[in-house]
Amino acid sequence: MDAEALTTFLAVHRAGGFSRAAERLHRSQPAISRRIALLEAELGAPLFDRGAAGISLSQAGRVLLPYAERALAALEDARAAVRALASEQAGPVQMAVVGTLASTALSRVLQAFAQTHPDVDFRLRTATSAEVSELVRIGEADLGLRYHADASSDLAYQVIGREPLVVACTPAHPLAGARVPGLADLKAERWLAFPDVPTRREFAAAHIFALFLARGLSDVAWTAVDSLTAQKRLAEAGFGLALVPASSIAEELAAGALATIAVADLEAAQDVVAVTRRDGFLSAAARRLLVLLEESYRA
Repeated sequence: MDAEALTTFLAVHRAGGFSRAAERLHRSQPAISRRIALLEAELGAPLFDRGAAGISLSQAGRVLLPYAERALAALEDARAAVRALASEQAGPVQMAVVGTLASTALSRVLQAFAQTHPDVDFRLRTATSAEVSELVRIGEADLGLRYHADASSDLAYQVIGREPLVVACTPAHPLAGARVPGLADLKAERWLAFPDVPTRREFAAAHIFALFLARGLSDVAWTAVDSLTAQKRLAEAGFGLALVPASSIAEELAAGALATIAVADLEAAQDVVAVTRRDGFLSAAARRLLVLLEESYRA
């Protein structure tokens, strides 16, 4: 079993088929099929179940999957460590971040990082909190930024700040810019919220319901909107209120496109957490980026 075999195995799994895996790896489908067949022969078990609807991991494949991911992540750490010997200020840095954290505050951090590390090959991708952790765990990101922490033993989490949540509304709302005594004053409003997804740790409808229920209120009307940008646009148009990270609407507030409603009895915030692989290699450039993020949230 070697790195090429594991890479091929993961490509087939993630692509959902041999043909798509061949396209991603720039190889022929027969070559991919032969490599999987050799790996299955070596292990003495089929790794994929082939059916009319396509392929899926077999029991043996499900057992192999986490080990293959960890092994390739460790190899990437080794490559990064060797590359760092040539230049502590250069090399690739891959970061995964929850979309709602990709705000102007992050832009300022990245601008400062780019000025001091012009030779770094920096790559950024957005994902949900659960996906951010997974990308770091399997080695497709060196550093992640997400909400809250999970229980993965493969990852190290560091709370670097708290992101306050505010009630956003259209500037035309009767309460725009006002302060109300309690959340109960907004019970009759329609709310815009992320749908409830078990693997998603962003502030979803269930969290909003919990805030109302804690005050003895229920039956809150809401609309599921699976995008922060869409929530902001709908709030701007007057289709409802949105409980959003304060930094995510800084530009809209400055432009007068959105307003906020202050709620005296509402203290809602989310932990902002930096994610790295536990005992994994982190280049000097990636460590510097982490420091800049910490400083930004402490400011």
